[in-house]
Amino acid sequence: MCRTTSQQQNSMGAWHRGRMWASSPSFRRHLFLLRSLSPSPPPPSAAALLPHAVAGGSRCCSSSSLSSSSVRVHAMAGPPVYEADAEAVVRRITPPLDRARHKGQAGKIAVIGGCREYTGAPYFAAISALKVGADLSHVFCTRDAATVIKSYSPELIVHPILEESYSVSDGERESVSSRILTEVSKWMERFDCIVVGPGLGRDSFLLDCVSNIMRHARQANIPTVVDGDGLFLITNNLSLVEHNSLAILTPNVYEYKRLVQKALNCEVNEENASEQLTALCQKIGGITIMRKGKADLISDGKTVTQVSTFGSPRRCGGQGDILAGSVAVFASWAQHFLLSNEHPTEKSVNPMMLGCIAGSLLLRKAASHAFEKNRRSTVTTDIIEFLGKSSN
Repeated sequence: MCRTTSQQQNSMGAWHRGRMWASSPSFRRHLFLLRSLSPSPPPPSAAALLPHAVAGGSRCCSSSSLSSSSVRVHAMAGPPVYEADAEAVVRRITPPLDRARHKGQAGKIAVIGGCREYTGAPYFAAISALKVGADLSHVFCTRDAATVIKSYSPELIVHPILEESYSVSDGERESVSSRILTEVSKWMERFDCIVVGPGLGRDSFLLDCVSNIMRHARQANIPTVVDGDGLFLITNNLSLVEHNSLAILTPNVYEYKRLVQKALNCEVNEENASEQLTALCQKIGGITIMRKGKADLISDGKTVTQVSTFGSPRRCGGQGDILAGSVAVFASWAQHFLLSNEHPTEKSVNPMMLGCIAGSLLLRKAASHAFEKNRRSTVTTDIIEFLGKSSN
């Protein structure tokens, strides 16, 4: 019978120590996000590499550090893209329902948008935030839009304070702009996250006022989700989100194309999608981008992941507004979760990434439930109806 060599004993000892560490509760708590970047647990030999990948803020483990059987990597050039374990993220960051909590502790969200032409989008975003689980949801819109949005739901707090060019003379613009910012500023520090863009429109004066609001939100360290016409605004003025780690952009295919052309001065490259998305985040600096599509591709310039859970073949307008409101809630929950003293070892994780992962999954599940019930007649309000069921 062969005797075990000293080298073999050392190797076996290291393997067992690694296995014990990998199975310890503290390790699992510290690395919960890694489950969102990898669909299956890594083998013991790779476990030691994972804390370094997260703590260093670098790209998730390269394809050379994990065997093909342990991690499902989508074949494409550039960084490997790991399918997010979004279910685990949702469970981890969603706060428990507790009798001791009071109104507002589960989230206060504000939507900046809504004008004469577009009243549905801000409603969809704001009501979705409530349906996901936020306690309070505000809408800051133009006076023309306020009554309409109020009529959609008494649950929303609607502020008719924004103005468009047609209602303001040239001599009044500066004073009106200052008044709008003052009114919004009174509320700003109460909010856990704001959503900029749903139903905003492209009126030049209104966009100037919203630019000032975004600057104020940044100074107040309020996470900001930018969608819809908010993306039109920042594409023409990238300084509004440059180097803002609390900014999330949620572009669709056309909005993403314009961002790439503006920031990278090139066309969208589908063959190197993850690499180009990473470069875009890095170019703008510090932001998180969710590129919406068949699979939602998410990056903060350091990590790339995706959510490809099947949703619905029915593409009705307004789903992006649901997503924006949902991401806002989850991002605020993730931020509070990671700042909690109960979880000090998880603070290196980017809460904006977690918000995108969770919001993406929730919309896809709700859309799937709605389509199962309504088939081709599915519309946005049908999807909103299933947000509660989909979060369980």
